[in-house]
Amino acid sequence: MTYFGFLAIFIGIPLLVLTGLLILARQRQYEMPERFRGWPAWLAVVTLIVIAFTYTTPWDNYLVATGVWWYDPDLVTGIIWGWVPIEEYTFFVVQTLLGGLWLLVLFRFWPPADSYPPLDGRWRVWSTAVVLLLWVGSIILLASGWRPGTYLGLELVWALPPIAIQLAFGADILWRHRRYVLPSIAILTVYLSATDALAISSGTWTIDPEQSVGIYLGGVLPIEEFIFFFLTVTLVIGGITLLLAQESHERFDAFWQHRFGQISNPIRRVSL
Repeated sequence: MTYFGFLAIFIGIPLLVLTGLLILARQRQYEMPERFRGWPAWLAVVTLIVIAFTYTTPWDNYLVATGVWWYDPDLVTGIIWGWVPIEEYTFFVVQTLLGGLWLLVLFRFWPPADSYPPLDGRWRVWSTAVVLLLWVGSIILLASGWRPGTYLGLELVWALPPIAIQLAFGADILWRHRRYVLPSIAILTVYLSATDALAISSGTWTIDPEQSVGIYLGGVLPIEEFIFFFLTVTLVIGGITLLLAQESHERFDAFWQHRFGQISNPIRRVSL
């Protein structure tokens, strides 16, 4: 299976289905819930795509350059930027787009709860503390030089800081909207992991067994790959939810006014 063939089948087709559902929602006048109109939906998705592409590019190049994973040169176009084929950069974009469209469809077809619990700042404190402790542990894992822990350590060191930032700002907001956040993370993680297992079994790309802990889900998928998709899907779903949620903008407005007085918040102006 070529890399672009993988993308066309397992990402392209779901994107077409989700786009069709969004068109249907527009035709039936299924509007975005008021709670998720903090920013224009398209702007939130594009913002996450830019962040994902920028943040992932150096990290993924390092993985390929150090042999943590590699691709079959016969199954890619041969257009390489750094150490990574263009198909991989495309994957950064379309995975983020998949998560974004999934959420937008869910928001329109699944009405929000009638009532919400009050925001509780303890969610922000404790969840951030746990993630930062895991991050420190991942640094220790890498520093130990234990080669089978290389891939696991690298992905945790890379992904946990932005997750900690999301949680520090809005863990309570994400928990308030867990009816959307939790199922989205679970479904997309399982789906992407299953498709990844098919790509690995067909030889499209390979994870170095010497830099993996050697735990294989279904006898095929290195557990690091499942963790990778859990982390990246969490970043996408959490990021878009926070960008769209009205509570996020109210919180940022309060911070901006406290920090800068009556100066207009530029992020709020974008959403108007």
